Amino acid sequence: MEDIIIRPLISEKASADVEDRNRYAFVVKKTANKIQIKKAVELVYGVSVASVRTCIMPAKRVVRHTKAGVLAGRNSSYKKAIIDLQSGETIDIYGNI
Repeated sequence: MEDIIIRPLISEKASADVEDRNRYAFVVKKTANKIQIKKAVELVYGVSVASVRTCIMPAKRVVRHTKAGVLAGRNSSYKKAIIDLQSGETIDIYGNI
């Protein structure tokens, strides 16, 4: 179960969702479904999950301008899970850093 959650997603939008709506974002395995994600979050973080929404984020093209010239590449695609928790519950994302 622990291998389903790859890492928490930390961005400005995700942090605003945590503060305003008690909603957390995670990068998860592409093959995981909503039921498996819900069970994994409840097991790892010890909270009760109200709902799970998922989306597959597409790969993006990355271009860097360096002294050596232009370097082009791609970021890989990933699956994002947005978790709504029951009211009154929180997850300490920064606890084990």
